[in-house]
Amino acid sequence: MVPATPRDVVHIRVGSFMLVFLFAFAVLGIIARAPVMTGVAIVLGIATVVDIVLAVRRQKLRQNGEAG
Repeated sequence: MVPATPRDVVHIRVGSFMLVFLFAFAVLGIIARAPVMTGVAIVLGIATVVDIVLAVRRQKLRQNGEAG
């Protein structure tokens, strides 16, 4: 286990949960031919992936702290 703050753990878990729904909205937007809905879902998905990556990097950079 690596040291982690509860904030990092929440970012990773909530972010992964959000990705499932954003993927579903993107597919639904493609099927319904709603480009705005698809675009918003894709942009939010990219932002969520960036947030998860930053949380994982913060988690790896910590030398001490709570194991989570």
